[in-house]
Amino acid sequence: MKKALMIASVLLVAVISTACINNIAIQELNNKAAEYMEKGQYELAMERLQASLELDNTMYETYYNLGIAAMNAKKYEQSIEAFNKVIELKPDSVNAYYSLGVAQSDYADEIFEHGSNVSENQEDSDKNVEVSTEDKQKALNLKKDAIDNMKKYITKFPSADDMDVVNGLIKEMEDFVKKNS
Repeated sequence: MKKALMIASVLLVAVISTACINNIAIQELNNKAAEYMEKGQYELAMERLQASLELDNTMYETYYNLGIAAMNAKKYEQSIEAFNKVIELKPDSVNAYYSLGVAQSDYADEIFEHGSNVSENQEDSDKNVEVSTEDKQKALNLKKDAIDNMKKYITKFPSADDMDVVNGLIKEMEDFVKKNS
């Protein structure tokens, strides 16, 4: 009995030690990602945040930061995926709905301007691309999803200070969808 208790104690200490080491590594990765974000080095921030998620994929804050970094890097699909993960992990995260709506709307704008086959890192100067019917439909669907997510933001956070701004964005997107449908 004593031997089993001792083995269980050693295993418990090992598990706790591993968890502490992981938490320190996660914190270091997240801190480095924040430094990169402040410098505008979004790709490097994304790499650190992905590494952090490999250690613990249950931290909605890390997914949120990844979504922001990806959106700033114009990696809209990754951004949308990250914000959806935040909502999956923490459905009452009002900022995730707002940020998801912004990412969807920005991605739709990018598609309308350049098509979905244009590299996300390509310079704007030489992009006079005929946008396909499929791309236009994809962009309209993204705008509609963005409207829905902005409305969820309003519903979940009715006392938001930026309510007028968000309602203005919704109106602009609704007008855009009507005009291009």
